[in-house]
Amino acid sequence: MRVNKKESSESLYVLLISVHGLIRGQQLELGVDADTGGQCTYVLDLAHALAEHPQVGKVDLMTRLIDDPHVAGDYAQPEETLSDKARIIRFPCGPKRYMRKELLWPHLDQMVDRCLHYLRQQGRLPDVIHSHYADAGYVGRQLSMLLGIPLIHTGHSLGKPKQERLLSSGRKAEKIEKQFNFERRIAEEDALIQHASLIVTSTRQEVELQYGMYAQPDSRRFRVIPPGTDTSRFSPPGRRALPVALQQSIDRFLHDPKKPMILCICRPEVRKNIKGLLAAYGNHPELQKKANLVLVAGSRERIRDLEKSQAQVLNELLLDIDAYDLWGKVAIPKSHAQEDIPELYRMAAKSRGVFINAAFTEPFGLTLLEAAACGLPVIAPDDGGPRDILANCHHGLLVDTLNSDAIADALLSALTDRARWRKWAKSGVLNVKRHYTWAGHVDKYVKELRQLLRKQRKNLRKQQIALHSGKSPIPLAKFAFITDIDNTLLGNRQGEADLVEWLVANVGYNIFGIATGRPLESAIEILRKNHIPIPDVLITSVGSEIHYGVNRIPDVGWANHIRHLWRRDDLLKALAELPGLRLQSAENQREFKISYLVDASQMPPVKKIRQHLRKQGLHAQIIYSHGEFLDILPIRASKGHAIRYLSYKWDLPLANFLVAGDSGNDIEMLMGDTMAVVVGNHSQELAHLKGMPRIFFAEATHAHGILEGMRHYKFGTPAQVV
Repeated sequence: MRVNKKESSESLYVLLISVHGLIRGQQLELGVDADTGGQCTYVLDLAHALAEHPQVGKVDLMTRLIDDPHVAGDYAQPEETLSDKARIIRFPCGPKRYMRKELLWPHLDQMVDRCLHYLRQQGRLPDVIHSHYADAGYVGRQLSMLLGIPLIHTGHSLGKPKQERLLSSGRKAEKIEKQFNFERRIAEEDALIQHASLIVTSTRQEVELQYGMYAQPDSRRFRVIPPGTDTSRFSPPGRRALPVALQQSIDRFLHDPKKPMILCICRPEVRKNIKGLLAAYGNHPELQKKANLVLVAGSRERIRDLEKSQAQVLNELLLDIDAYDLWGKVAIPKSHAQEDIPELYRMAAKSRGVFINAAFTEPFGLTLLEAAACGLPVIAPDDGGPRDILANCHHGLLVDTLNSDAIADALLSALTDRARWRKWAKSGVLNVKRHYTWAGHVDKYVKELRQLLRKQRKNLRKQQIALHSGKSPIPLAKFAFITDIDNTLLGNRQGEADLVEWLVANVGYNIFGIATGRPLESAIEILRKNHIPIPDVLITSVGSEIHYGVNRIPDVGWANHIRHLWRRDDLLKALAELPGLRLQSAENQREFKISYLVDASQMPPVKKIRQHLRKQGLHAQIIYSHGEFLDILPIRASKGHAIRYLSYKWDLPLANFLVAGDSGNDIEMLMGDTMAVVVGNHSQELAHLKGMPRIFFAEATHAHGILEGMRHYKFGTPAQVV
């Protein structure tokens, strides 16, 4: 692959995100639950392989920190080194205890904020964010929008196909929604399909049939890059003796352990179709005579301690073994270590056995590659990834896994034809190395990433529409300047021109933001009309909304934060009972803001309005300004609260914020630890703030008053303090 010399000297920083499951660098606890499986292996192998690529300088794998006595202490370590260039970074997200992925959705904004803090502390932004599964996709999408960094996404499995399978199996929609939270998951997958710069899949079938179930996926953004197999771990048995303890852990279940093994390794989930496999084996005496069945279905101490769905699968498995009278023919070891997995494949290969993936559907099928690398032929679902894998590796048979008789026939056929078995075993080993190596995967990946970054830079050069282009300046800026618009930023043409000159001179060192009562669209329009660059941060509708930059990226975390106790419809009914209030036009009404024009002679005092709402159990913030406007906001929303939220979210001290205003609805943001500037043309509502610490009253008006305040505080880059 030919690489541009300049590009090759610029090492890439890749941020991988995989939120759920138990992820650590050594001794993965695969199969311990439904969330700790192939995805964990995938992201760890990808992190290692990326770190070995010469064009990659840094890889961080971000996951959830888990501080729970029921799991190993490894998962509570904030940082774990994988190699010289790769680390696992763990952030708190929700409760300390381990939680299944479906319960994590309400807590994901916390992980977004933790990552922003981490990036500020290290002083470098990644070149790309790569999220894995929908929950990490939410975190990655928020970070991508907030930071202006491209997002690559790998779904691993998708909500719509899974929801459809469960419904077709007869399960009730309400019950599966309660268990799997499909509504939230599918909505996020829809958003990811629209936002991600690249979506990496393992097979073409995944693109066409699975993503094809979603609205208008853009095929140009999909890339089929099959994952690799770690052939340093997965290799044919050779002459080396197999581990005695592992052999004994299987043999102890079997009357005749020398027979070939039918090996199945999977988590105890309904979709893995262990029940169908057992029926295939149990209903065919000839198959039982030919081979033993070895079921490695996760790890457990006691079945009753497992989560309900897993315990149910294993209980039914034991009942079926008893019903078919398969004792002595089926091995079901209680636990296994990560290093046992390759040995199990080799054990099955040495016995001239076969590996089976009996799942109803299989998006990819990493175990099929592992088996191939160990010289073990396979039986796999005629669905999804296995079609591509067997077409490349030629090491087994595809079968309709919904038909237990078909499974049995395929197993018997594979075990009976010894010449074909040897051909499959040899073909699997050769073709895995040809088609499925991590080095090959990462070569393709880095090539796609370079093309993506070139395209992004080209688009940004074309736009040139703001003070900042590309990555957001916010994470690495040292100070922030936030101002009201009307009668503060605007109102004096020369002052506006002088302030824009200051903004240009201080670009990259300071965040520029506005905080206004105007709705977003109106704020953008008035700024453009007066030739003011689009700010990095737009706090609009009296602090009830926060957006970022020219693309107007909404801060979803802020919306979720201020939703607390907000009952908009009930507030409208209660306020309709009061005199002197008339709703403003529709454009001034927002999801988190109700705005009125006021007849001051009739309107009750604000204190009385507050009492009226409290009597009805309603909570809201009431902002009265200029003697003619009344805004009703959530109790957590205001310009001041929004600025304090930004300070927390972006890990920038409040003392580093310079804020400027002129009227009553600016009071909260002017008070406290900020560097506050009140312009000379301020309203009487602010007069009582004179003499308060860290509040400077300028003599100059409008933008010139802001610049006067900046000189007072010596605010700006060292070269620009004048």
